[in-house]
Amino acid sequence: MRRAFFCLGVSMFDPADIAEAERLLARLRATRWTICTAESCTGGLIAGLLTEVPGASDVVDRGFVTYSNGAKTGLLGVPGALIEGHGAVSAETASAMASGALLHSPCDLAVAVTGVAGPGGGSPDKPVGLVHLAAQLRGRTPVFHVLRLGDIGRSMVRLETVRAALRLCHQALDSDPGSSTDGVP
Repeated sequence: MRRAFFCLGVSMFDPADIAEAERLLARLRATRWTICTAESCTGGLIAGLLTEVPGASDVVDRGFVTYSNGAKTGLLGVPGALIEGHGAVSAETASAMASGALLHSPCDLAVAVTGVAGPGGGSPDKPVGLVHLAAQLRGRTPVFHVLRLGDIGRSMVRLETVRAALRLCHQALDSDPGSSTDGVP
């Protein structure tokens, strides 16, 4: 029989990650903007980290966990043809997820992630540890990042993706319209 236990006052996240989430939420608070997440390989961990911060509800509006292609299409409006043509793990899909999250919410900032956490599911073209991220401010062009983490273990791929997502949100807040990174469309 499995037993659940809870540790009062102990977070499941590293203090440095919580501090980074606090910094992002403070920036959003200062502009009175809200954020939503569109997550595939992280399964809601970005939203989980953001909501680990007390008072996050004034800027965190919602999170879409779109693990399956059907969820990406049904909840975010990612065209099935786009997924068919580029794959679920692609810059194009990450961008469509971020745009779809903004379309289906009142939020000002959306961050989207899609990748191969492993241990299986990789291919020569899309190996384990490949993650595409996009962050978009409403009315602006998304910014992108690609992680190529390798087969460092499922939990570490997911955790490093969460950290990269927060950094990309800061980059989106700092960016001029039309900027991107990694030369990704």
